[in-house]
Amino acid sequence: MNTELLLTAMLVQVMLTIAVYVALAIRKAKAVKNGDVDLKRAALHNDAWPDYVLLISNNIQNQFQTPVLFYALCFGFILMDAVDSLALGGAWTYVITRLVHAYVHTTTNFVPVRMRVFTLGMVALIFMAGLLLVRLV
Repeated sequence: MNTELLLTAMLVQVMLTIAVYVALAIRKAKAVKNGDVDLKRAALHNDAWPDYVLLISNNIQNQFQTPVLFYALCFGFILMDAVDSLALGGAWTYVITRLVHAYVHTTTNFVPVRMRVFTLGMVALIFMAGLLLVRLV
């Protein structure tokens, strides 16, 4: 049961990434329709897009930074058959912070809140890494 709950947390993170890609496609289509982007320049320069597109685009980049560590840690717990309530607590804390971070990043982009949420997610990852290390030793 615990392994399934950890895989569910991983799936939620994957679905968040897909949702942000969908949001990016919608925003880019809007920018093109409104004539808010120089398409020749946009082919090579991300900054050619308007800010309302860059909010989403920048968040896409974030979905391939610390989440990679999250996936690696989750697979480590699964391979060691060490998924318990502590690992699940760290994983779900991380995923919830990623959901909140993505929401803030793609809407208000209020950096003080975004940084606090990001930091909490990093604390969850550090906790998970430490827990996995203890399990290895």
